[in-house]
Amino acid sequence: MTDLASELLGPSASRPPLLRAHPVATVSFTIRGEPASKANSRQLVTLRKKGEEPRPASIKSKKARAYEHNAQYQIPRLPILMIGPLRATIRIWYTSELPDLDESIILDVMQGRIFRNDRQVREKHVFHGIDRSNPRAHVTIEAMTAQQESLL
Repeated sequence: MTDLASELLGPSASRPPLLRAHPVATVSFTIRGEPASKANSRQLVTLRKKGEEPRPASIKSKKARAYEHNAQYQIPRLPILMIGPLRATIRIWYTSELPDLDESIILDVMQGRIFRNDRQVREKHVFHGIDRSNPRAHVTIEAMTAQQESLL
């Protein structure tokens, strides 16, 4: 390094200081829209790869994929993902009584934004409500252990 700061203060002087965000112990947010049941909304398709035999596969429905896409823009992205075991409280308001209560698609879309993997959720409290004009999911994720870096 040839700049004056590096010569006077050492090689680290020319680099900006690293900023570390504090880990979050609780996060809450609302996702607008009606989540699709992951279990009951699968589509059976045939996958074809060049040079291979066609094979059947089960994929998420168009509604489930659209919900995931839209939810990504409504879920905050934490600067540091939550670690360790987590507690989820999810209140889902559907437009009718027909859909099954299924939080799995909501947990899936939070991966990489709130926590690393939905297997971290060790305790779930999931509630079903009806709101015909405003379907949504209100989500609260809480750490079950300390989130301070010095304790990990």
